[in-house]
Amino acid sequence: MIDPTSARTDGRWERVQTLFHAALDCAETDRTAFLDRECGDDRELRDAVIALLEEDARGPSLLDRGVGMAADDVLGGEGQLPGSRTFGPYRVVRRLGEGGMGVVFLAQREDLGATAAVKVLRDAWLSPARRDRFTLEQRTLAQLNHPSIARLFDAGALSDGTPWIVMEYVEGVPLLDYCRAHGLSLVDRLRVFRQICDAVQYAHRNLIIHRDLKPSNILVRNDGVVKLVDFGIAKQLASLDTPAERTSTSLRLMTPAYAAPEQVTGEAIGIHTDIYGLGIVLYELLAGRLPFEVAGRTPGDIERLILQDNPERPSVTAHRESVPWASGVGRTEWADLDVLCLTAMHKDPSRRYSTADALIRDIDHFLTGAPLDARPDGVTYRTGKFVRRHWRPLTAAAAVLIVVIGLVTFYTVRLTIARNAAVTEAARTQRIQRFMLNLFSGGDEAAGPADELRVVTLLDRGVQEARSLDAEPMVQAQLYQTLGSMYQKLGKLDRADPLLRSALEQRRRLLGNDNPDVAESLITLARLREAQATFDEAERLAREGLEKHKALLGPRHPSVARDTTALGQILESRGAYDKAIPVLEEAVSLNSQPGRDPLDLAASLSELANTQFYVGHYDASATLNTRVIEIYRRSYGNNHPLVADALINLGAIDQERGQFPAAERFHRQALEIYRAWYGPDHPETASAITMVARAVIQQNRLDEGATLMRDALAIQERVYGPVHPRVGSALNEVGNVQIRQGRLDEAEATFKRLVAVYREVYHDKHYYIGIALSNLANVYQERRQYAAAESLFRDVLRRYADTLPDGHQLVGIARIRLGRQIVMQKRYAEAAGESQAGYEILMKQPTAPARWLRMAREDLAAAYDGLGQPDRAQPFRDALAKAATP
Repeated sequence: MIDPTSARTDGRWERVQTLFHAALDCAETDRTAFLDRECGDDRELRDAVIALLEEDARGPSLLDRGVGMAADDVLGGEGQLPGSRTFGPYRVVRRLGEGGMGVVFLAQREDLGATAAVKVLRDAWLSPARRDRFTLEQRTLAQLNHPSIARLFDAGALSDGTPWIVMEYVEGVPLLDYCRAHGLSLVDRLRVFRQICDAVQYAHRNLIIHRDLKPSNILVRNDGVVKLVDFGIAKQLASLDTPAERTSTSLRLMTPAYAAPEQVTGEAIGIHTDIYGLGIVLYELLAGRLPFEVAGRTPGDIERLILQDNPERPSVTAHRESVPWASGVGRTEWADLDVLCLTAMHKDPSRRYSTADALIRDIDHFLTGAPLDARPDGVTYRTGKFVRRHWRPLTAAAAVLIVVIGLVTFYTVRLTIARNAAVTEAARTQRIQRFMLNLFSGGDEAAGPADELRVVTLLDRGVQEARSLDAEPMVQAQLYQTLGSMYQKLGKLDRADPLLRSALEQRRRLLGNDNPDVAESLITLARLREAQATFDEAERLAREGLEKHKALLGPRHPSVARDTTALGQILESRGAYDKAIPVLEEAVSLNSQPGRDPLDLAASLSELANTQFYVGHYDASATLNTRVIEIYRRSYGNNHPLVADALINLGAIDQERGQFPAAERFHRQALEIYRAWYGPDHPETASAITMVARAVIQQNRLDEGATLMRDALAIQERVYGPVHPRVGSALNEVGNVQIRQGRLDEAEATFKRLVAVYREVYHDKHYYIGIALSNLANVYQERRQYAAAESLFRDVLRRYADTLPDGHQLVGIARIRLGRQIVMQKRYAEAAGESQAGYEILMKQPTAPARWLRMAREDLAAAYDGLGQPDRAQPFRDALAKAATP
């Protein structure tokens, strides 16, 4: 040991004392690294501190024993604790452990039966500064009341003045141990981390920073609740600007592996320091190890690591370490995680997340598949920082400038290689934003946007501009994708087709076949094929896109859930309801995962509800639609069009049940929402008017229904012109009410126009044309022109054969209706064949429509009677009688 007398003459004794107190504040496992860092090559200084530590471990002298070892003597040292030792109303049960400043005991409050942790300041007599920090911890905890922060219950002092505090006892394990023991997935780890961020943000709102965030200070209970502990070196934000805090470097209370650069250099600390600590914790959760390995390194090496070296991307580390939770995480997700994590632990405090709330927002964005608010660093920023830091040598000589530029280039490329995809995407987004602004400019900057521009006109102009972007093929492909989707929504399927095919071809050429953007294009093209009623190709494309997304992004990615919904919708449209239901149930399950966008869940629930409706499961459909309404009301309030859509569905269910007044009420509620949202002359308003009209007509208020349908048709024609699928839908309803009113000539003209509309829109190939021809045949049937009706139904069946599977419900109905026309012409044998074939198709449906089953039984009974085969007619008469029995 050095001579204290001589040491005082040159200030070394003060330095020894300072380091001794600081070493005592460290856990024993951290002391070697602490002394390596602080003593450096000064072996004499290191030996002096170690000697004091060894002497301290043997215990104080008799002279000091009355005060110095008060706590340890009273509590029985390392041996058994006397049962009578109390701290206020708390009685010590056993020793829990020892930290940097104190010893922690498990205690129980006998009057209430409550359990708590008692922390007693160790060696308070040696360091007034230690006392001050212990008192600060009391004050800090007293201000904090958060479910994820261990609470302060009581505080006091022993008879010799040794302070103690009573805190909430957390029966949990350190963060990393909990994650390993429970095998947490990536999503579960992020949910736990989000709790940590929320607790830190709460502390910051109360003007307190923790300054020592690390997994060992974060405990997790068995129920997954996080508890942040050890505010021993926490600091009031209001006191961080004092000169002492900025200039003192002798007591840097920190854990080196989790220390922020400003803590290493002794610069001002603040909220940004805790953000850095959160970034390190997140890195360890993602990658399975720390970004900087400081064990066994010299102080100089540690400082260089923290201040100069850049961490490896967590995605790279995770894959090298083969962490189990990395499986199934796609490249796009890892790119976002890299940006999220490295932004939090940026060396420049101004480039980190500004608050823990900002970090929480990006975690939520990631969990819901939304874009992050954080943006990757740019070359300009990094180069500018480097040049400002090294401006003297840069101006000294051209040779140095060349070297530095080379180093900066290497440094920048190495750090940004993982983020290039994000940068490219941002540039592409900006280019597309400029494109959209130009699109709506009206073509004349001086005049401003043209008021008379129609949507289709804008899209046509957009296609022209997009075709001029050959030098930017990725932007061009994205625009083709967007414009094609918009044409499809407007019913311009022939214009959508080449654009969506071009988008897919370009993405395959530029990105290769195995790319998420290619998968997206496949799904979009599949939806177009569904609208075109080419269901085989639609299903093939949807399955291909779904499998690509599963392979590239993992089976539980939000895109996979959306693709599954699309596949289910295609199966629903082609009438494969038995296949569609399990697919849509899987989509609902995927979208029900924690952190998923509730609107995606609503979309899959809505499609499942539609499919249940089509198979006649009305109760199930009503339950699902009610869930959809609840989600939309929570997200948008009561008066949003999506709420109205679900109300329309509930009305349709009541319509099918024959509860027409209830159906009318639902439809009128939806109509009020549409009118308030879109105005009186919008196609959605017209569609709601149509639904009201259906319910009114079923209640035999035919004139009122006819007036409503004329209004709806007029709106659709004003918006879309005379030829459009929505106009066709309105014409269909107008024709039906005309038949019920006995205005057959008008109905014939209406349905002929409907056939012409569908032929033009769908190029004479869609099952909708068959539906229109069936309705036209109704007119001839009402006129008793059975031969004309028969000819139309045969045309209908030919069209269905080209567009629908053999067992489709519409095929069964058409064969039954054809049988009716032949029965009426007394060709009984032929009629029995058609009616029997249609009857068998409907009997295989999960819930066959009663109206058409009744028609088939009537016609089969009549046909077999006409053939003189009453024994074959009787089963159908019996079935009719049974169905008529209440």
